[in-house]
Formats: sequence, C-alpha cells, structure tokens
Amino acid sequence: MSIFSRHKSTLPSAEEAISGRESRSFAVSDRHVVLDAPVITDEVPEGYEVAIFGLGCFWGAEEIYWQVPGVWSTSVGYAGGMTPNPTYDEVCSGRTGHTEAVRIVFDPQRVAYADLVKTFFEVHDPTQGMRQGNDVGTQYRSGIYTFSSEQKKAAEESKAMFGGALAAKRFGAVTTEVIDAPPFYFAEDYHQQYLAKNPMGYCGLGGTGVSCPIGTGVAAH
Repeated sequence: MSIFSRHKSTLPSAEEAISGRESRSFAVSDRHVVLDAPVITDEVPEGYEVAIFGLGCFWGAEEIYWQVPGVWSTSVGYAGGMTPNPTYDEVCSGRTGHTEAVRIVFDPQRVAYADLVKTFFEVHDPTQGMRQGNDVGTQYRSGIYTFSSEQKKAAEESKAMFGGALAAKRFGAVTTEVIDAPPFYFAEDYHQQYLAKNPMGYCGLGGTGVSCPIGTGVAAH
C-alpha cells in the first residue's frame, strides 16, 4: 500500500504504521539560534521542567514559546505516534500517528506550567480535531503530553474550564488529547527555529479569541 493511499485524518493502526528505525537518520544542531541554549537537552538544568504541546504547525508554536519569559529552550519534533525516529515525510504521510509538537524547557520559578497551558489553548483552536485551519491531518491534532501528575491535573482542569468558555461562545467540544508524555523525536534541523531562520516563512496558527481561565473558579473573559 502506498504511504499516501490512506486518509490522513484517521490515525493508523499498528499494522498500518511505518516501522521506523532505531536511531535518528539526520543531524540536529546543538544550539538554539534565538535563545543560545542547547536544542537537544537530555538533561535539563536543576529545578527546570519540560512541557510538550501539539497545536498545529510547529514552526509557529515554537516561535510563540521561545518569546515567553522563563522559557530556557525550545525545539520541535514528533510526539504521540508509533513510528520510532520518523522523518517529516513519514509524519506527513499520516502513517506514523505522530503530531507536530513543541518541546519546552522552562524555569517554573519564572513561568508557571499553568501559564504555558493557558498560552497553548489561546493560540490555536482546540476544537478542530485532526486539523488546524487549512492544515489537515493527524499531525495537526491538539495534544498536551504531561510529565507529572501535577502537569496532568493542570492540563485537564484548564481543558475543562476552557471547554466551558468555548461552549459559551458556541464553539464545539475541545478535542485536545491529554496523555502521559510519549517519546519525543526531534525534527530535522531545518525545522528547528524555522521562523527565525526564515523571517518570511508562514505558519497559519490562530486562536479562537476566547480567554482561557487559570485555576478553579476563575471566570473567562
């Protein structure tokens, strides 16, 4: 079966998934071109935390987060799928199950995880299922991939509250998946900090215009 013969808005089964490879088949530069921090960070600085979000085109998602005070490093890659060490072309085929994701290393003393989640919900439309705007496919689905019970609680509470705020504005149900962090596979080097390297580049991320509440009992604007 051709890798392009299935509908890209349906997650593949394990039998349909591309087999992948044991290690990454391409190099990734070590330094962040905007933040001058490591890009591939197997060990994060003491006291820092990691967050992973999927919210559509990862070029724009990364640009949004590298501008947040308290964020130490960002990188883009693939999460939530079955194919180990996929390539961009494989992810685009719809046969890896991955979503485009941004990985964030942050200082929780300077920016709370809940604030990163608030940004996540406000800069994209989490009601669109397997798409974001004109970008259609499983790689554009909305996802929060958590590293602790505290992160999961914050994500699920924000999802529920934002869902209520969206419903009040007649939006559909939130389709964001909130799951334990799966393996994160770094994307090709040309994708890293893409919009800093290509200032005329385009990424069509767009929010709903609805404010995301933080914390129980905080009202939406």
